[in-house]
Amino acid sequence: MSATATAAKLATPSSAPPEAHCDTMALAIFDLDNTLIAGDSDHLWGEWLCREGIVDADTFAARNAQFYADYRAGTLDIHAYLAFALAPLRGRTIEEVSEWQARFLAACIEPIMLPAAKALLRGHRAAGDTLLVITATNEVVTRPIVAALGVEHLIACGVERVDGVYTGEASGVPSYREGEVDRLYAWLDGRPETLAGATFYSDSHNDLPLLKRVDYPVAVDPDPELAAQAKAAGWELISLRA
Repeated sequence: MSATATAAKLATPSSAPPEAHCDTMALAIFDLDNTLIAGDSDHLWGEWLCREGIVDADTFAARNAQFYADYRAGTLDIHAYLAFALAPLRGRTIEEVSEWQARFLAACIEPIMLPAAKALLRGHRAAGDTLLVITATNEVVTRPIVAALGVEHLIACGVERVDGVYTGEASGVPSYREGEVDRLYAWLDGRPETLAGATFYSDSHNDLPLLKRVDYPVAVDPDPELAAQAKAAGWELISLRA
């Protein structure tokens, strides 16, 4: 089936996931940014912090933009980025940040949620698949978004909290590039799901390490590098923005 035809199928709420990947219960894995939503939540969070006056916009915005450019180029230092991105959380309580999350979700994320992405999730859910979002964006930004999408399981970059207060430090292995694979295997350990028959949807070449591990890799509105590799490998390409 062509990408155009697949996208058209997804626009119908009762449609199944692309191709016949859903004849048995399986693991359906989704990238979040520029896959299930029409934008990058991590970058948007930084812009929102600037607009709200939570950070010094003059210095923060430029670094936020540079880190985003590094990510798109595949040259991001994830540890340096997390140190930068999580610094505004230092000393903030869970309750305070929860209020930020709600405002950010309403202002920046709900307007870029994709109907076709929601239809895709519904198709996998109806098939009895286990839905999992895996992302390099931190869990403070992503957990409310994933909950709003109705996805139960999330693997994201961890954020340290002590006694109900954020420390501004990262926690655990970052779920970025090869670390994404490591985190997924750790998550699968002791669970009934396996990668047999698994599908992974992503827009980014940064997710190639995991795309190469699943039975059904799907490039979603892919960046040029991923599009080229997907075409060369014969992977499915779809759009959720049609």
